[in-house]
Formats: sequence, C-alpha cells, structure tokens
Amino acid sequence: MSRGRAPAVLLGGVASLLLSFVWMPALLPVASRLLLLPRALLTMASGSPPTQPSPASDSGSGYVPGSVSAAFVTCPNEKVAKEIARAVVEKRLAACVNLIPQITSIYEWKGKIEEDSEVLMMIKTQSSLVPALTDFVRSVHPYEVAEVIALPVEQGNFPYLQWVHQVTESVSDSSTVLP
Repeated sequence: MSRGRAPAVLLGGVASLLLSFVWMPALLPVASRLLLLPRALLTMASGSPPTQPSPASDSGSGYVPGSVSAAFVTCPNEKVAKEIARAVVEKRLAACVNLIPQITSIYEWKGKIEEDSEVLMMIKTQSSLVPALTDFVRSVHPYEVAEVIALPVEQGNFPYLQWVHQVTESVSDSSTVLP
C-alpha cells in the first residue's frame, strides 16, 4: 500500500513546487511592500515625517512621503465641527476638511464606559503644521481633552498632494500661527 501512495506524494510535491514558481512573481510586490511596513509604523510612532523619499514615493513626482498628513478630530455636533473646519481652512492650517456625521464613539472616560454620537473631521494638511493645528483645535474645542491624531500620507494623487502644500504654504513658511 505504501508503494501506491509514494507517486501521489511525489506528484503532490512536484505540483507544489511548480505552483510556487507560478505564484512567486505575483507575491514579490506584496513582499516588498511588507518590508516597508516597519518603516511606516516607526514613522507613525515617532510623529515625524521621513526626511528623504522612499521607494514608495510617487515615481518621479517629487512628493516626499509623509509630508502631508490626514488629521482626525471628533466633535460633539455638526455646528462645532463646521466652525472648527472653517477656521482651520481660513487660517490655512488645512487645505480641506471632510465632515463625517453620525459616528458612534465608545470610550472610557473617568472610569466609566461612555457612548456618544459625534462628527468626525478628516483634515488634510502639511505634516509640519500638525503641531499648530493641534494647538488651535485645543484652544477652540469644547472637550476637556480634544482628540487630534494625525497619520502621514505615504502615497496619493500627486496633483492633490501638491495642492495641499500650495494652499497651506504661507503658514508653513511662517514661524508662528495665532489662534
């Protein structure tokens, strides 16, 4: 009986080897992106954008990955979110703010589990402006502890990323931003 199984096992091994040669080229791009993951995670954890373009940059566009950020702020209602959104765009701390209504936030606050309906602001800005943006939001936000978190944009539509830089350029050139 073992003789009858040996060719099947051998054939299965050969089939697996052939399949690995067929799938290997398709997996290489995925594997190369996975190698960039630790760098991206370290960049997010450190809060500072990379200083040089990486292989993940928009080939030849001149965009420095991480030089634009998407910041997220939650607000208690649409009125507050619109007021803050309009102010950060007028002050050129952001190029664009999207308001996402009716999100549900579940969190712990002062030892109690809370659940609230909120509005999420998605703010596109230069990474160098995130500290000024954070200071401004904290100065006008009604929450005791305002949520302001930012993630660097590694890739995207180059004309859009360039537009974000252009719209917020005058602020990033000045040393201070007044609330």
